[in-house]
Amino acid sequence: MNRRNMLYGGAAAAAALAGAGAAWWKFQPHTVPPEASAQAAGDAFWAMGFETPDGKPLSMAPFRGKLLLVNFWATWCPPCVEELPLLDFFYQENKDKNFQVVGLAVDQPSAVRTWLQTRPLNFPVAMAGLGGTELGKSLGNTTGSLPFTVVFSPAGALVHRKTGKVTPEELVQWARPV
Repeated sequence: MNRRNMLYGGAAAAAALAGAGAAWWKFQPHTVPPEASAQAAGDAFWAMGFETPDGKPLSMAPFRGKLLLVNFWATWCPPCVEELPLLDFFYQENKDKNFQVVGLAVDQPSAVRTWLQTRPLNFPVAMAGLGGTELGKSLGNTTGSLPFTVVFSPAGALVHRKTGKVTPEELVQWARPV
């Protein structure tokens, strides 16, 4: 009987510790970039340039003046590759309405080239590489998760952010003039 009580007591103590640890993790202050710093990162974004998977330069500056959706993705990320056809279709339907999509791959150029050979996209794709995770965090992706999408207004302001797959309804909402 004594051994049984010790077993129950040990299980209860382990459960209490696990609960306390989970509560501490949930309620501890996480570093979240303030809106002002995310906006400053958005301002800096327009001066950036990336390479396409084929090694050609792709500057962000020429996209200023358009509603710009930037999608951070990777070939190894199932939700990323699931949403790319939706983004491509939406881009095709709205490109004549001052709407632009750019895909920034957080991946290896060879993997992206191979992937694009079998599933070409109509919008520009560039390589953000591993630095894309830090860029995403500076734009408000606090967890560094993929896919991550941001939308810039034609004036260049960061107006929307989304971690996870986008929905058709979100795209319609975001494509409205701001």
